[in-house]
Amino acid sequence: MTLDKNDPAKVFRIKIISMGNSDTGKSCIIKRYCEKRFVQKYLMTIGIDFGVTKVTVGDRDVKVNIFDFAGHPVFYEVRNEFYRDVQGVMLVYDVTNRASFESLDAWIKEMKSELGAKHIAEFDSAYFIVCANKVDKKQARVVDELEGRLWSDARGYPYFETSALNGDGVSEMFKCLFDGVVEAVISGKKPQPIPVQLGYNTEQIEAIKKLKSGRDNYERLGIAQNCTKEDINKAYRRLAVLLHPDKSVAPGSEEAFKILVNARNQLLLNVKQ
Repeated sequence: MTLDKNDPAKVFRIKIISMGNSDTGKSCIIKRYCEKRFVQKYLMTIGIDFGVTKVTVGDRDVKVNIFDFAGHPVFYEVRNEFYRDVQGVMLVYDVTNRASFESLDAWIKEMKSELGAKHIAEFDSAYFIVCANKVDKKQARVVDELEGRLWSDARGYPYFETSALNGDGVSEMFKCLFDGVVEAVISGKKPQPIPVQLGYNTEQIEAIKKLKSGRDNYERLGIAQNCTKEDINKAYRRLAVLLHPDKSVAPGSEEAFKILVNARNQLLLNVKQ
């Protein structure tokens, strides 16, 4: 969109799109923010849904045009007409649907492909944000926060956990998105990847995943079924150093540490030596 960057009195017009698989809650997130309500009945977006909202960023009034993309593949030919002149992108996935998370790269690829080499600068200048939706469905969740943050951090995208149902994280996510877009427009510079200072490493990440997904306590601790008490305690100490909540900031550390303690206690009860 054409913006008057030098006059704060002028209204900015920015273009935002939402991308993600069908039924990830893209429309519901937008309605939650714009209309302060949750749409209980699921209605699939047909092609492109369009909405306008006004916000204030700093001392500037901003008119936001939001293009809500239908996620179903059948609407590909409709979507590809709207990738031009995009300044902000919401990448949305459903934490209860792993396929929607694994499709994020395909959505980015589609946008790049439709813009083509001639307009790739528009992709590079767009401000992306990742929205992990439906976090209210704790029991059905299959993509944990750790995975979502790692994917986002690796690309320099801000990450938010949201619930269109109760509104958690929605306002914060949109504020970050609008602030990021406007700052990029005013500065005339493409958004820089967020400096990633995770404070945790791959070894910790793998340990958390193993503890949370292990089929039994032997697999969780990485020891054989004919192990001794010494083997159990040695494995415990190694993992405790990595994951103790007082020392580890990796998402999921606290839960993984509880699993570790319980696994060790159960194994010690079963070992005769």
